[in-house]
Amino acid sequence: MTLIETDQHADLQAKARDHLWMHFSRQSTMTDGPGVPIIVKGEGHHIWDARGKKYIDGLAGLFVVNAGHGRRRIAQAAAKQAEELAFFPLWSYAHPSAIELAERLANLAPGDLNHVFFSTGGGEAVETAFKLAKQYWKTQGKPTKHKVISRAIAYHGTTQGALAITGLPVMKHMFEPVTPGGFRVPNTNFYRAAESGFGGGTPEEFGLWAADRIEQMIQFEGPETVAAVFLEPVQNAGGCFPAPAGYFQRVREICDKYDVLLVSDEVICAFGRLGHYFGASAYDYQPDMITFAKAVTSGYSPLGGTIISDRIYEPFAHGDATFPHGYTFGGHPVSAAVALENLDVFEEEGLLENVRTNSPVFRSTLEQLLDLPIVGDVRGDGYFFGIELVKDKATKETFDDDESERLLRGFLSKALFDAGLYCRADDRGDPVIQLAPPLTLGPAEFTEIEQILRSVLTEAWTRL
Repeated sequence: MTLIETDQHADLQAKARDHLWMHFSRQSTMTDGPGVPIIVKGEGHHIWDARGKKYIDGLAGLFVVNAGHGRRRIAQAAAKQAEELAFFPLWSYAHPSAIELAERLANLAPGDLNHVFFSTGGGEAVETAFKLAKQYWKTQGKPTKHKVISRAIAYHGTTQGALAITGLPVMKHMFEPVTPGGFRVPNTNFYRAAESGFGGGTPEEFGLWAADRIEQMIQFEGPETVAAVFLEPVQNAGGCFPAPAGYFQRVREICDKYDVLLVSDEVICAFGRLGHYFGASAYDYQPDMITFAKAVTSGYSPLGGTIISDRIYEPFAHGDATFPHGYTFGGHPVSAAVALENLDVFEEEGLLENVRTNSPVFRSTLEQLLDLPIVGDVRGDGYFFGIELVKDKATKETFDDDESERLLRGFLSKALFDAGLYCRADDRGDPVIQLAPPLTLGPAEFTEIEQILRSVLTEAWTRL
């Protein structure tokens, strides 16, 4: 690996400071601070910065690089496709890689999800599902069904439509008024179930209670106005909330009862994150649509999409009906070819089986951290875990805004990175550390991650 020389590094930092606007980031880290970490190489489940320091990629880039970094065969598949056909749109035309990928995804998806509408990312996939749900009900003679229900703190994207479904007020208030019609119900955070209004009981009882809040919201708003429910198999924002057994089955019953579509937002949870190609399969429920992105290509090229059931597709299959929606780069030939090669890697190397085999080991290794006074909860599924940090384990008291600022942004993120672990320290909800590494990891790396976390969290506790 060729490292960046000191003068070149300084030059890159200056260019970043003057011209680069980072996503979801404080620009002051560049204008007033020491600069931004510059990542120059990835190999397997490790990344290197411009100084040559090696890190465990504990977040798969951003829940993306499931097959791992540095896959030459995937890069070669992209180059081969670019030489043959670098670009052509899916606007009244098609190309082989999109056709082949659509068939393959339909065969992997559960039930009658047989039709794929491609986009370039997750927010666009959610936007597609939202718009399609509204148009579908118009084709059924039910034009007042336009509202959507999602869960508190859930993240579903930042476009104006997807933002209406996102349940994070901090991401919405500066853009108001947002697209109308989004309504929130409790999520499945059992650790803080009492704060949601649950009176107590088993996780399964909590799951049914949380599902019934969806029915209550549909009844309150009027079933004739509700188009769809959007749920992640494991909710990301807030720190990895898995659903208790029976939750999704009850939600499916409710959606069927009131003629409401169920959309499984799997931008993070699809393609092995939970040990299956789709989270709906992991939790044994049948959605009407699945949104996907991220790991479908393991990040080697941008791609997203929405997989749609036969029932929703049928009104568009004949006559002059059109879904007036699309994206220039949706189903890009290079991205589709990359996705096909990526899925070949998954199958040939048994990456999903690796997750199913090792997930219990990953969980038990992280649960060792529960002996620390700052660790309140460890939760998640597959290769997708959150560690909630608390000020008082007995009362589950969390940190105030000033403490979160000092703990997460002022210390933890940088300290974990300096210690050799790239992950996410987040407080969209309660303060958590999130882990979602490439699917290639095994027990040795779990232990290394736990040791880094233990050291840094122990120091964090002394700084409170």
